[in-house]
Amino acid sequence: MASQGRRGGVSLPDRPSDSSSVLAKISRSSIVARGKEAAGDAVFVAKKLLRSTGKAAWIAGTTFLVLVVPLIVEMDREQQLNDLELQQASLLGTPAPK
Repeated sequence: MASQGRRGGVSLPDRPSDSSSVLAKISRSSIVARGKEAAGDAVFVAKKLLRSTGKAAWIAGTTFLVLVVPLIVEMDREQQLNDLELQQASLLGTPAPK
């Protein structure tokens, strides 16, 4: 037994090689073929959806960086300028602009 190169003491029975086995009949059925086709179609749709979702995320992210970030920076600058004017007005004793 050691000369055969087998590992373990349990072996499975051989499968029948004729085409009349139950597994062969099931694998050739039209239901299995339709299932394989449906799985292939699902994979295709999932890949296409992921690709288009990635494109949409790229467009949204780039638009945000180009349009919204400069707006936020400018609003922050304006707020800092208003705070500085308010601070200077309070130091000079003039009434704060409204």
